[in-house]
Order: sequence, then C-alpha cells, then structure tokens
Amino acid sequence: MTLFNPSLSRRALLAGGGALALAGCGERQRPFFSAEAHPGDYPTTLAVEAMGRMLAERSDGRLAIRIYSGGQLGGERDTLELTMFGGIDMNRVNLAPLNSFAPDTALLSLPFLFRSVAHSRRAMDGAPGEAILESLTPHGLIGLCFYDSGERSFYTTRRPIETPADMRGLKIRVQNSDLYVSLVEGLGGNATPMDYGEVYQGLMQGVIDGAENNWPSYESSRHFEAARYFSLTNHVMAPEVLVMSARTWAGIGEADRALIRECARDSVPIMREIWDARVEASRERVIAAGVQVNEIEDLEPFADMMRPVWDRFVRTDHQRDLLAQIEQMAGE
Repeated sequence: MTLFNPSLSRRALLAGGGALALAGCGERQRPFFSAEAHPGDYPTTLAVEAMGRMLAERSDGRLAIRIYSGGQLGGERDTLELTMFGGIDMNRVNLAPLNSFAPDTALLSLPFLFRSVAHSRRAMDGAPGEAILESLTPHGLIGLCFYDSGERSFYTTRRPIETPADMRGLKIRVQNSDLYVSLVEGLGGNATPMDYGEVYQGLMQGVIDGAENNWPSYESSRHFEAARYFSLTNHVMAPEVLVMSARTWAGIGEADRALIRECARDSVPIMREIWDARVEASRERVIAAGVQVNEIEDLEPFADMMRPVWDRFVRTDHQRDLLAQIEQMAGE
C-alpha cells in the first residue's frame, strides 16, 4: 500500500464538503465522512443517508454523516486504505478488497454457498455474520453491518451462458480478488481483473467479453448496452459491508459507539426494502431494452466445478465451522 498523510486527506474532505454545521447549544457538530463508490440514488447510498438521519436525530444533532458518493474520493481499494489509516471515517465497500487481509470475508463470496436471498440474510444477521464483522477489527476497521449486494450473474457480449462449456475462452472482468479469479477460471473462462469504472469501455471496445454483477449494477452502469446476454447463474450472493475506521472509533465514547451500531443495524431493513424494489425495476428496464435474459435450468454442473475453489479458500477449522453454521441456516 502507498502511504499518505491522513491529516491532508481530512483537510481535503473539509475543503470539499463546505463549512461544518452547528448543532444546538453552541456545540459543533461531529460529521463522519463516508465514502461510497455507487451513485447518489443507489440503495447502499440511500441506506447510509438514512443511517445519518437516524444518527443526527438520536444524538440531538451532535453526530452526522457526510456522504461522498459516486466515487468522489476514489475507487474502493483507495478509499479502503484511507479508512484503515483514519483519513476517512466510514466506507461502504464490497467484500472483495477485504479478502486478501481478512480471509474470513472470502467465505461469503464462495460460489453457490447461499440457496436463496433469505438464506444469505439469515447468515448476515446471525452469528456467522457477526463473527466475520469482528474479524475486521485487527485490520483497522470496525464492521458495522452488511448490506445486500444481490445475486451476481454473468453478462456477455458474444453469446449467452447456458452450460459451463459456454464460458470457455471468454475474457470475463472480475474484481481484484483471488477468489473471483479462481471462480471464473474454474469455469473455463479467462478472468480479467479490472476497475469497475473501466468495464463499460472494456465491453464496448472488446477488451473483455463479459463481466458478472447484480441487476442494479448491470442496469445503472449501462453495461447492458454492450453486453446483451444476461445469464442467471446467481453464482455469488456476497453482501456489501459498512465499516468505520478503527482510528475514528478510538476517539468516540462508548455511548456514541453504541448509537452508531444501533443506527447502522436499523438502516439494514431500509436498505433491503429499497434494494428489492430496485432489483425489480432494473430487471424490467433491462428486459424492456431488449436484453436476452437466460434462465438456466440446471446449475449443478456449475456448482460441481467450484469444489476446488471452496477447498482453496476454506483453510482453517474456524472457517469450516463458520461455513457449517451458514449451510445449516439454508432450511430455517
């Protein structure tokens, strides 16, 4: 990682965000600066905004959240580094950048782990999710809550995906994560790590043949304009995670820490309601635009090819125990 000066980062945030608001009783308001790569109307952005409103109300205006959405502060890997060093207070990030230093987070991205959205939500709200959030603490991050990131499927420019054989030879964009690289390569594709902001151009220019993501991201990024085949593999249902810098956390009193955790938790059902509506709306827009949506009848051949990926990323007895807990929640 490239080191930077956190104090300079904070001054830049203050300069870009305008003057600080004043709370009642002459007390200066404490704003927590929060990074968000998604646009302002994305469900995770709206969820953090809702959390900020709750935090301000329940603290009588002492605490607030100032969101920099749309990647204003940089890509997720850059802002994650800033958060770990205290230059940014809060951050909503995908799990992929966390996998390399907090390996328990990779469990939630295991292909074909979750049987349904309800299954994934039970795991995130339960003991497995709490344990994985706590695993971030030694790395300078306080895990606050999980937000939905939907069911990820493949979208391609050249042909639809109906069987694993259709993946052969396709250059598929993945996040910069060993697990996602292993997933695509395990299915016979050529994994191509690439920043999210470069995917549209890559698809249009033929640098890549496809990518994988959820319905809202596929639609809001306009990737459907270039990749006209959306194949419902639903191979990963990994969540997003909202984190706070441990350096910021260290300067907060116990009562305010409890309040922040409470507001983060209470923002989750709000996010899920927005998310579910957004998934349906995105799906309708994409279908109306003429995209070919592929319903795959049998996903077992895909899942069977992922056993080596599981073996590679489930390495310890602790991880095997967490995985067993998650799998047991499938039928609850």
